[in-house]
Amino acid sequence: MKTRLARRDFIGAAGAAMVAAGTAAAQESGAAAKGIKIVAVSCSYRKGKTTAAALQACLDAAKEAGPGIEVELIELAGLRIPGEPIVGAPVPAGQEDDFPKVAEKLADPKVAGILVGSPVYFNAMSSLCKLFLDRCGVFRKSFALANKVGGAVAVGAARNGGQELTIQAIHAVMACHEMVVVGTGRPTGRLGATLVNQDDGIAGDTFGLATAKDLGRRVAEAALKMAGAK
Repeated sequence: MKTRLARRDFIGAAGAAMVAAGTAAAQESGAAAKGIKIVAVSCSYRKGKTTAAALQACLDAAKEAGPGIEVELIELAGLRIPGEPIVGAPVPAGQEDDFPKVAEKLADPKVAGILVGSPVYFNAMSSLCKLFLDRCGVFRKSFALANKVGGAVAVGAARNGGQELTIQAIHAVMACHEMVVVGTGRPTGRLGATLVNQDDGIAGDTFGLATAKDLGRRVAEAALKMAGAK
């Protein structure tokens, strides 16, 4: 039990009583929200495109779930994340490795929730997403991500374009880290945020945006509950 409590140190300052579902309860948890941060990681090779936009919708909703919640969007597009460290091999001389900078942000004690978003390619996550999640194995050694709240976002070319399969794969990794995995919650009640790329945008995907907003809110509410229960 002592070890499990120690793993929760990164969540942030303990707050008032555990937050109940709903906006009213979230407002009552202002003290618990202090120091809490929700981070979203866009694993798309296209910077500022649909995956990033979907995650931003999640973060906007998360920020409204309670006062004092901080949010940050991290885009992996353009970053150099070599795979050699996954198997213990050194990064080739002269090759940059931007993953430590990303890992440092995720290791921030204030981070209580992590959203991972990926475009869908052939019913699966992007290669960049898989590489990022594999490199996150560094956290697995000490279960540093345990009890952080996790949610997944997938953007496909069609409504049934493999989004849920991609979300399930991301969830599986989160579960291995002992993260608290959540879906969109009410009212959409989906596995995660599932969006459709329409003419290189998601503005017209009303349903998909609803799942994104619900997921962001749900991740924030669960993070508040974890902080209140610390």
